[in-house]
This record gives sequence, C-alpha cells and structure tokens, in this order.
Amino acid sequence: MFEKLFRACRRSAVHLEMRDAYMPSDPMFIAWQKDRSIDHAADPEWQPWLDFMSEVVGRGVEVRRARIVSEPVSEYIRFEHAVTDMNVRAGEQVRWLTRRRATDLALPGNDFWLFDEETLLVNHFDGDGEWQSEGGTEVVSDPAVIKLCATAFGAVWDRATPHEDYRPA
Repeated sequence: MFEKLFRACRRSAVHLEMRDAYMPSDPMFIAWQKDRSIDHAADPEWQPWLDFMSEVVGRGVEVRRARIVSEPVSEYIRFEHAVTDMNVRAGEQVRWLTRRRATDLALPGNDFWLFDEETLLVNHFDGDGEWQSEGGTEVVSDPAVIKLCATAFGAVWDRATPHEDYRPA
C-alpha cells in the first residue's frame, strides 16, 4: 500500500512523526546502540528506501518529514538523528520540533503520511513503538481528517528546525 501511494503521488508527500521511539527491535538500531556507528550497508532495507526516495523526488514530488521530539532526546531519537543525513541526501527535507515548542499546536493522535493533500496513511504502533502487525496502517479519505492533518503538519513544519541546524539535547 505504501509504495503504491508513493508511486501515485504527483506533488507532495509529508510525514509527521510524534513518537520518541520506534521499532526498538530494528537490527540497525540495536547495532548502533553498541558503538554509535552507522553501517548503512548492513541493513538490506536501507538502500532500497534511499533509491526509492531519490526516484520519487526525481519526478518532482516534494517529500518532507517533520519530527516532534522530547528533550533530552531518547536513545532512539539520537539514532534517528544520526541516520537522517542519508534521508536528506536522497532528497527528503527533514525538520525537528521540540515537544516543548509544540504545546499550543492541535495535533492528530497518530503519525501519518499525507499524499498530495488527498490521501492520508495513518501509522499505528504499540506502546513500545513496534509496528502493529494487525492494522499497522489505515488509509483515510475523510476531508475533515485530511484537513486537520495537513494543517497540523504545516504548523509543525513552519516552527521546526531544519535537520542541518538541529542538535539533539
């Protein structure tokens, strides 16, 4: 479903992330915890994602990712920050917003991808940040929900710090 939505996307794909930890079972995260080094080649899923993002951006789709994070940041966010340079090199634009600066923003209850401001893909995780195997994604087409998410993303994006300027506390 995810790849299909990206392939159909014509103008923009925006992603709002609001958790302080994702996929603690991710082998790349586990390896990073040992010595804080990144070996992108060690994760067989990493290069295909970067190639795919390069392809999407290359056909003119603007891909933006905004992350709301608590400070001091969690170990997972430190890891995520360390690997984000690769996302940026693939053409994604990434910004970071501290949770303290998001207090007055109306935010949805879940992370999401919004494609062309028309199709919303909601991501569902369990309490530990693991992807829910049953119902991990939900496609939403309700215009009111799409408007809420588009407005929330825009507010976060406008206030957030570009990746190259953000230093995790």
